Amino acid sequence: MSESLDRKAPAVAVLVLEDGRTFRGQSYGAVGQTVGEAVFATAMTGYQETFTDPSYHRQVIVMTAPHIGNTGVNSVDMESQRFWAAGVVVRDPALRPSNWRSQGDLGDALDEAGVVGISGIDTRALTRHLRDRGAMRVGIFSGAAATATEQELLARVTSAPLMTGAALAAEVSTTEAYIVSPPEGQPATFRVAALDLGVKGMTPTLLAARGIEVHVLPSHTTFEAIQALSPDGVFYSNGPGDPASAEHEVDLLRHVLEARIPFFGICFGNQLLGRALGLDTYKLVFGHRGINQPVLDRTTGKVEVTSHNHGFAIAWPDGTPTDQAVDTPYGRVACSHVALNDDVVEGLECQDVPAFSVQYHPEAAAGPHDAAYLFDRFIDRLTQYQDERGTRAQA
Repeated sequence: MSESLDRKAPAVAVLVLEDGRTFRGQSYGAVGQTVGEAVFATAMTGYQETFTDPSYHRQVIVMTAPHIGNTGVNSVDMESQRFWAAGVVVRDPALRPSNWRSQGDLGDALDEAGVVGISGIDTRALTRHLRDRGAMRVGIFSGAAATATEQELLARVTSAPLMTGAALAAEVSTTEAYIVSPPEGQPATFRVAALDLGVKGMTPTLLAARGIEVHVLPSHTTFEAIQALSPDGVFYSNGPGDPASAEHEVDLLRHVLEARIPFFGICFGNQLLGRALGLDTYKLVFGHRGINQPVLDRTTGKVEVTSHNHGFAIAWPDGTPTDQAVDTPYGRVACSHVALNDDVVEGLECQDVPAFSVQYHPEAAAGPHDAAYLFDRFIDRLTQYQDERGTRAQA
């Protein structure tokens, strides 16, 4: 991430949506072509954490804030080992970074990572279009790639795979298990098996800070492998793709529920808990992405401002208000959290098995820290489970 004050002259770039609408601007980041699902993120800051979030795999991110890049990039704010965004759309990129933590320029970092972007377009108009028409496939073409006809470019966009039905967790998951331990000098009180479906680096870090030895596992991990760890709990991370395609992960979670091992899931993990319980999921029109989404925690009555990145959601049974619990094969389950903008289910609380989940990111990287208490709730479940195991062992 080298410092750069004089970025090379941008190339001509064009953005083509699958419904044929076109925007013309200048290249930003790498020059070339990319296709993916066009989504918009409403965060005014935290762009580096957003672009390195594996949940954005195969998505082209439209930043609604007009001025992006002013704080540069640094090695600390990477939420994974690489940039995962398929493409980046900004209106007004910073001429140069200006922040004491900056180690380089965002445009240069995107270029080095091969992330194709476009700047100088009306991102407000594009965002309003996606709000009206819904998230859709898009292509960004710059340099030589932009010289093709609009019909040729549109054909490339419409030939790209849809997000509906996409099984992507295995493409972003770790290939080898690894352990994140509590800080030096702090004993490990609990052991948790964390299934990596696209986990952000801050999540196991915050779990470990609470005395958890976090075993981060590949998405294809078996229940037998989890049992071999004798964990105090199981955690499912955020991640990309359609939850309806995650058959292995859902089947694994059902084994966890049947064994009554405490479970906590976030984002994709929330959707998979819903499917494991027998609830359906559906694709949102344009999704929730950003760090300013208001959510009501029904267990406390408090409103949280939360960090989101999801295009799918849990479907509450038809005819049942979300403030009423429903029956599932694993007992009663309540909608513990709800989005205040659109009444989307944002959390589940199982009443007969030790499992709960939320649709958003309590690790807040980036974002407000309103939801950090959820990690402490998980600690409470782990403590109770550990005490019960000790009581059974003594008996």
